Amino acid sequence: MHMRLPCVLLLGLLGLAAGAQAQSVARGQALFESRCVACHSLDANRVGPALRGVVGRTAGKASGYFYSEAMAAATHVWDVPKLKTWLTNPETVVPGQDMNYRLDIPQDRDDVVAYLASVSVPASPSDPSSNPRK
Repeated sequence: MHMRLPCVLLLGLLGLAAGAQAQSVARGQALFESRCVACHSLDANRVGPALRGVVGRTAGKASGYFYSEAMAAATHVWDVPKLKTWLTNPETVVPGQDMNYRLDIPQDRDDVVAYLASVSVPASPSDPSSNPRK
């Protein structure tokens, strides 16, 4: 009986964490749609590059997008911490870049990056669209 209580509590906490993560992703999607879509989309290059798959992508290398000289010279790979820093102040990540927009509220940055990470999941190997040779 005594072992069950800690296990139940742990499972409950894990459930709360998963629920909070889902809420963060949903809030991040709403923020993306209200603040980012003027320049970005998930699947089409606009004023800014398409952002589906940005987590894990080398900066300045999205296919078909013409980057500023500074971004084209970037060599880092976008990950969650780097994207949060970027959205805090892009100029500190890539001096001379052209995106002069920030998210000033830390929770907004966290949620937008959680959303971008959720749409950056690699395609399944069984998905024929994931193989560029087909």
